[in-house]
Amino acid sequence: MENQELIQQVTEKASKWLTPAYDAEAQAEVKRMLDSEDKTELIESFYRDLEFGTGGLRGIMGVGSNRMNIYTVGAATQGLSNYLNNSFKELKQISVVIGHDCRNNSRKFAEISANIFSANGIKVYLFEALRPTPEISFAIRQFGCQSGIILTASHNPKEYNGYKAYWDDGAQVLAPHDTGIISEVEKIASAADIKFVGNPELIEIIGEAVDSAFIEQVKTVSIDPEVIKRHHDMKIVYTPIHGTGITLIPRALKSWGFTNIIDVPEQNVISGDFPTVKSPNPEEPAALSMAIEKAKEMDAELVMASDPDADRVGISCKNDKGEWVLINGNQTCLMYLYYILTQYSALGKIKGNEFCVKTIVTTELIKKIADKNNIEMLDCYTGFKWIAREIRLNEGVKKYIGGGEESYGFLAEDFVRDKDAVSACCLIAEIAAWAKDNGKTLYQLLQDIYVEYGFSKEKGISVVKKGKSGAEEIKQMMTDFRNNPPKEMAGSKIVLVKDYQTLKQTDAAGNVTDLDMPDTSNVLQYFTEDGSKVSVRPSGTEPKIKFYVEVKGEMGCRNCYTGADAAADEKIQAVMKSLGI
Repeated sequence: MENQELIQQVTEKASKWLTPAYDAEAQAEVKRMLDSEDKTELIESFYRDLEFGTGGLRGIMGVGSNRMNIYTVGAATQGLSNYLNNSFKELKQISVVIGHDCRNNSRKFAEISANIFSANGIKVYLFEALRPTPEISFAIRQFGCQSGIILTASHNPKEYNGYKAYWDDGAQVLAPHDTGIISEVEKIASAADIKFVGNPELIEIIGEAVDSAFIEQVKTVSIDPEVIKRHHDMKIVYTPIHGTGITLIPRALKSWGFTNIIDVPEQNVISGDFPTVKSPNPEEPAALSMAIEKAKEMDAELVMASDPDADRVGISCKNDKGEWVLINGNQTCLMYLYYILTQYSALGKIKGNEFCVKTIVTTELIKKIADKNNIEMLDCYTGFKWIAREIRLNEGVKKYIGGGEESYGFLAEDFVRDKDAVSACCLIAEIAAWAKDNGKTLYQLLQDIYVEYGFSKEKGISVVKKGKSGAEEIKQMMTDFRNNPPKEMAGSKIVLVKDYQTLKQTDAAGNVTDLDMPDTSNVLQYFTEDGSKVSVRPSGTEPKIKFYVEVKGEMGCRNCYTGADAAADEKIQAVMKSLGI
């Protein structure tokens, strides 16, 4: 009976798409689903509306209210247009930037969005072709726009596309604008409410001039150009994994002075089908395998891979045995900030007002480096919109010199307000050159950081709980952790508990103090006497509860790495056991 009710509900919803407001192709596809005996596809496509959330839209492409298509993208753009026209009534001309990645339909969605904005009287700067996400953020600031969007699903599988919205500072929208935009999007009842017929006079195509300005700004991120001159011919393999990085990253590396950039020709092919990889995600070892094979063939020193929208970068280098190993997101963030902080200090660039930012689930080792160099370290929630918020709040008062997160994103500059693989690729290449200048490999540099500051290892664990019962189970797990926090982990006493839902922290003596955060979040953190940290949160997009485990150790020398790593693995297992996972 319940299934029959659902079928009736989706049939009624889908039937509304059989009206002249929807094109013939969409109507034919809906009719096919309605006529099919198997109603699975109909249910999946219409059982809910694809939600415009605080991160925008993301979903599988296809016809239906729960799919990425010209109508769901159109509703998002119409809602954003309405919100902009309400928010900036005093301006003679509101303007936006539109960019897109390599994904199937991204260009189509970008052009449709341009038409809708312009139909609502909004000036559009539309990139001529695919471009990296950070360049869209840069262009919003460059043109003095009030907003901007990029059509991308980042590193999701090829079936997906997405829509990210930005505000006038070039950062993804935060409160109160996020909820304000969502409210306007929810008011769009059907395709008839969307102004699809554009005003060409309000659409300006942009490209090379913005590229050049962006590349020039990225060059200013370099801290020690002389070290690049001495090692300009270092062999670097770079792959865009079929994505937008191909448009700017090789050019940016050359502008910094690197002269020996080796490509992976098969992966230079721009394609939303990502033909050479199962997943275009630089966090996945398989995504870098072709680049590593090329590096072995050419005897290169560094491998870099950017994701499809070129905001994140994955890195690989050789260990002491000459084997190619992946450097994870915590380790790359650690190396970036270590280099920036120590070089700023060594070159006398510290003025006393510098600060850097990390997310609360990123390694705590970074704070030790910041403290030693007398540089303020700020903590924020996961996501670069929160790092961008810290930059905005401190603008004109303090100097931002870098920020990152464990999920392979880093931002070394403030002229962009989202993670940036363009500058990150250039900077890691400079760090490798600096290490070489000091007689080290990149791998040895990482080991030396551990020797100086102590060893740290991090592991992310996701526990999947599917369906309605799974969602309830995850909710109950969070309640249990909140009401009955563990007293110890892996034999070490818990000395501090942070609850970001109540914005309270409790120490070992039971003293409760406030957490200074901009909003609440369903995250719990436990800190132990021996320096371990565990963060627990339910995923906002998948049926998972996520655990971020960080354990500490000591490394007396580079050769102690293997032992320290094995001991850390043992401790992580013990922590997981203590948590019952």
